[in-house]
Amino acid sequence: MKKDIHPDYHEVTVTMTDGSEFTTRSTMEGTSLRLDIDPKSHPAWTGVHRLVDTAGQLAKFNNKFGKFGLKT
Repeated sequence: MKKDIHPDYHEVTVTMTDGSEFTTRSTMEGTSLRLDIDPKSHPAWTGVHRLVDTAGQLAKFNNKFGKFGLKT
């Protein structure tokens, strides 16, 4: 490998949605990562569907189209 061209590879603590944690290695900046969606909460693995509005898009949609009586 060439020297001084690769990013820093260090340990990162990943926090799942239920609060459990594990340590892995990554090139991302920082030392921790908190997940909003993971295999324990994602509908593809759980079969339970729920709306996750992390960026306010669902509220924006409801404000724009709520007068039409759409159920979300």
